[in-house]
Amino acid sequence: MPGKKPKIGLVCEGGGMKCAYGAGILDCFLEAGIEFDYCIGVSAGSGNILSYLSKQHGRNLRFYAEHSSDPGYFGLKPLIDEGGIFGLEYIYNDISVSTGKDPLDYEAFAANPCDLEVVATDAATGKAVYFQKSDIAKDDYRVIMCSACLPAVSKPVQFRGRYYFDGGVADSIPCDRAFEKGCDKIVVITSKPRNFFKEPENFKAAYTKVLKDWPETIKAVDNRHLTYREEQRKMFGYEARGTAFLYCMSREIRSSTYNINRNTALEMYELGRRDYISTLPELQKFLKR
Repeated sequence: MPGKKPKIGLVCEGGGMKCAYGAGILDCFLEAGIEFDYCIGVSAGSGNILSYLSKQHGRNLRFYAEHSSDPGYFGLKPLIDEGGIFGLEYIYNDISVSTGKDPLDYEAFAANPCDLEVVATDAATGKAVYFQKSDIAKDDYRVIMCSACLPAVSKPVQFRGRYYFDGGVADSIPCDRAFEKGCDKIVVITSKPRNFFKEPENFKAAYTKVLKDWPETIKAVDNRHLTYREEQRKMFGYEARGTAFLYCMSREIRSSTYNINRNTALEMYELGRRDYISTLPELQKFLKR
């Protein structure tokens, strides 16, 4: 009697504009017909997963290399209109709804049998919250906005009576969560090279002042470098045991979460595609059920 097929999950780290790297890998997955039983995304990584699950090849790249030049995407206009440096309403409402200029194919997303979770940080507790696929409705992508709301440079996003910040504050690389949800193996797309070392957050005095109403979030931001290093340690441990396949940038591309540069986005996207091609035999072996 054949054994039970392993449950394979996909974990997508956030990283703002650096997630153009993951967009390249996800487009390669679409081209190859690679699918997963479970996906979990953080911040921009969760936005990437939406387009992947709706099978809209090239859509993620457009957000990094085309829509990013729109006035409402980043900078002064969203700061005035929305109170944050990234225009989350513009990105996930104006652009992404069915009447927007680059709508998500919600019907295809909803029909995809893959289970999905989206990580956000509860502003009041500083703890991770895991939204479900059922929390995402047509033309209502507030869950993704919650996951991508950077503390201190954006106002917290309200959803069902609570306020949320970026999921990366509490759970940047949610490998443990994927295994808790029953995955036997996971593919992890990071937004950094293997040798990345997380330093303490800069501008402590400034973000402490801005986040004064959210003391538990302040604590989480204070400790984020320690949390991140521990999650890295676990991630590499899973890889060593053969239960995780990692995509880390094979070479460093100087950029940042806030680097709105079309050429850099394209360079990262192409690096993701090259890293996929160069490791394809190993990936195929890993995914073999």
